[in-house]
Amino acid sequence: MNAEIDISKVILETDRLRIRPWSMEDLEDFYEYASVDGVGQMAGWNPHKSRSESQEIMNRFISHKRTFALELKKNKKVIGSIGIEEISFDLGEPYTSLKGREIGYVLSKEYWGMGLMPEAAGKVMEYCFDVSGCQFLQCSHSFENAQSKRVIEKCGFEFIQDYERTNKNGENHKSKMYVKMSPQ
Repeated sequence: MNAEIDISKVILETDRLRIRPWSMEDLEDFYEYASVDGVGQMAGWNPHKSRSESQEIMNRFISHKRTFALELKKNKKVIGSIGIEEISFDLGEPYTSLKGREIGYVLSKEYWGMGLMPEAAGKVMEYCFDVSGCQFLQCSHSFENAQSKRVIEKCGFEFIQDYERTNKNGENHKSKMYVKMSPQ
């Protein structure tokens, strides 16, 4: 069962990041990283072809109230996103009777390998468990996405099973599903 989420007034901070709702002023930063080949494909979507495509997706981020912008504090640049999505894959019991969500994320290629995504995901996971009442979180990655696998492992998720999913770009990918239970 999906826990209720509304991040529209939530701001989280880590040493290097301000994790906040998206705003209309973020369009150029979003398009800059979302249009780069290799970024979106890692998360299951194709590079953005235009600013209007980025605008449409950013509008959904804002209206759905469940996707954070990741702003690098040192330069106030948005370098990625992390969403607290509805559960896309039914894991069966005991999860079916618990409140949970699925975490998904993407980071500008320029900032890969710096430990920023585990930092952001850890803070968002705290919010989900301590404030939003999630009893578990799930997260997945395609077999090819070694970077995402490292983030998931650093965040303490446990492998549950392999499965096949259809990504937003319509491609089928063999993927790995992980779960983390609330520490409470």
